[in-house]
Amino acid sequence: MRFFWQWIVSEKERRSVIPVNFWYFSLFGSLFLLVYAILRRDIVFIIGQSTGFIIYFRNIFLIRHEKRKACAMS
Repeated sequence: MRFFWQWIVSEKERRSVIPVNFWYFSLFGSLFLLVYAILRRDIVFIIGQSTGFIIYFRNIFLIRHEKRKACAMS
């Protein structure tokens, strides 16, 4: 879903865009896979999914931080 959403937004903007929802879709997808990996007790799968989860969470954090900073400067 995240790649489909990114494609739609990029087509509307007529340029390559990564919308915030892309990161939310990534985060929730990674969370579901992480839960599945934990239930399977597969350490390699857990490490792989937790790494992605951390990266997606960090991107959302940075986006929110940037928006707050921009609002404070206005």
